[in-house]
Amino acid sequence: MKKLKFPLLFALAFLVAGSSYARDNQKELRFAAGTSSATVSNSVIRGDRDIYSVTAKAGQTMTVAVSAKEDNAAFQIYEPGAKFVKEDGMTDIKGATLPQAGEEDDAKSFSGTLPKSGKYLIVVGGTRGNASYKLKVAIK
Repeated sequence: MKKLKFPLLFALAFLVAGSSYARDNQKELRFAAGTSSATVSNSVIRGDRDIYSVTAKAGQTMTVAVSAKEDNAAFQIYEPGAKFVKEDGMTDIKGATLPQAGEEDDAKSFSGTLPKSGKYLIVVGGTRGNASYKLKVAIK
């Protein structure tokens, strides 16, 4: 039984560590000169998240779409003012999300008028297992 103790503790620690957000995992989306969109290809392991920030103005239209080979990627969009909060040794994001792009929505696409000016956070993760994805963000 002692042989199982270490692997079990290691597995639990990996799952807990992988389920939190990390500020250093945040990447700023920049649009090439003369364009209003950007596309990013990346992958996340189970329980991990990639965080992208994009600055926009109230009244602009944001369109976001994520696609994955195994149809297992989704995103949330947090409004300006969202904060990274450390609770019980884990870092999480607290703040309002856009309609149909919240934590329980498993959003794969979104298009809407932005309510506030500032930095929006787009959080991409897998819905099951690891996910290789392509994220497209446009602001007009």
